Amino acid sequence: MKQKLFDYPLFALGFRPFFILAGLSALFLMLLWNAILHGKITAHPYYPGAYWHAHEMLIGYSAAVIAGFLLTAVKNWTGLETVTGGKLAGLCLLWLYGRIVPFYADTLPGWLCALIDWAFLPVLAYQLSIVIIAVKQPRNLIFIGLLAMMALGNALMHADLLGFTSKTADNGLQLIIATIIFLILVIAGRVFPFFTERGLQGFIAIRNQQIDGLAIAAALSVFCLQLIDVSGTWLALAAIAAAVLNGLRMSGWYTQRIWYVPLLWILYTGYAWIIIGFVLTALAAYNLVAGDLALHAFTLGGIGVLTLGMMARVALGHTGRALKASNTIAIAFVLLNLAAAARVLLPAAIQSSSALFIYAATLLWLGAFALFLAVYLPVLTQPRIAENNGSS
Repeated sequence: MKQKLFDYPLFALGFRPFFILAGLSALFLMLLWNAILHGKITAHPYYPGAYWHAHEMLIGYSAAVIAGFLLTAVKNWTGLETVTGGKLAGLCLLWLYGRIVPFYADTLPGWLCALIDWAFLPVLAYQLSIVIIAVKQPRNLIFIGLLAMMALGNALMHADLLGFTSKTADNGLQLIIATIIFLILVIAGRVFPFFTERGLQGFIAIRNQQIDGLAIAAALSVFCLQLIDVSGTWLALAAIAAAVLNGLRMSGWYTQRIWYVPLLWILYTGYAWIIIGFVLTALAAYNLVAGDLALHAFTLGGIGVLTLGMMARVALGHTGRALKASNTIAIAFVLLNLAAAARVLLPAAIQSSSALFIYAATLLWLGAFALFLAVYLPVLTQPRIAENNGSS
């Protein structure tokens, strides 16, 4: 029987192609940005200045990880297939076109560049909502709402760039970051205790719904204040509360034994970067540190570290492999945390060498994702181990 065009392991489930796209984009988008930043190449994309870098790391890299995770998780939650085969390949192409068309802004109308990029998140949300609604799981519709919020943030950015609105691009980026951090905090409450208990025999995580709710609410209050441009004491107090409550929340799941399991400590260090982000936000509210340090604590530290950890774990679990990180991946985890430290902590301590630290962070980021791709490209493109063994 002739094999169908997309009947390959790569398109069997969403995490496979999207984690590969995420890893590749983490490398190539950062290499391109570094070249543009240092004047090695001249590019005139649709997005001006640093907006391209910010947009692509959020709607490019981060959205690819989120797509891969949700397409896989929703299948687990509902027991129904999400998009596979040709439809999954089409969804990947839509994401890819969004990365490419901005560089043809001189020959394509701006509205078309915006539409192609913007369409990915609504299409993803629609495909996921079909499955969630079919099995009547209203609890999981929160993720459809979060994808819609990311799409709204993306729309605010495009509307500004196209001249339909004024000064909404920054608000759009803030909304996207806030939504991704909120998504991480929701997912963390669902999976961190479970992963820790499963990975450490005999350990029981402490779950407290009140602390969970307060921690997430405090985080939301910080982002809401930033969206309406409130700083000073109110923002500092909200950020301190968010840091304390999220630290307390994470402490209930924490045990020193996680440091022997890379697939666990990478998640906890990622969460710690979010907490550091709130601390730096409080300091930035009084102009004690630069605001971009808090921003990169949330993005490079929180989003970057956690997404790498989740991709590593999900890929192993859903390809029938043992949930154990190789030494190479453990090194990648260390490199990415060092990248966050070089981009966030060192510039805060030694401002005069910020440019050097940023360059070091770039190299460490590239090293981490190069190692990820080297290890996980075979994992993501080959059949499940169980299938190779002839079992389910």
